[in-house]
Amino acid sequence: MTTELTLLAWTLVLALVQILLPSTLRTQETGAQYNVSAGDGAAPPPRPVTARLQRAQANLFETLPLFAAAVLIAHVSGTHGALTLWGCWLYLLARIVYVPLYAAGIPVLRTLVWMVSLVGLVLILFALLAG
Repeated sequence: MTTELTLLAWTLVLALVQILLPSTLRTQETGAQYNVSAGDGAAPPPRPVTARLQRAQANLFETLPLFAAAVLIAHVSGTHGALTLWGCWLYLLARIVYVPLYAAGIPVLRTLVWMVSLVGLVLILFALLAG
């Protein structure tokens, strides 16, 4: 397995963590009984950290399909090199750093870190289109 595919797998682990974090906090807020119900009744609004983690999760899920597709295209086409490797590392590491920054409500630095993840994605796409 290529390093890029390994980094994609770790990104999927991050995605699972980002599913479990807000859902665990939300269960603490609403109770297990509400969590296993149909959710027809009104639930209290999420606490700020829970809401931020939910938004961070949604943010990851906006770019994750693009990242996964780019990594898979690179793998299938045999496009491996410094650009794909750097792109994967930048994407994953920035996405990891993004979660606690968003949870803590740190606005500007969080956006800069998000931009680093986007640069990582662009590097992979550049390698695909230039190769």
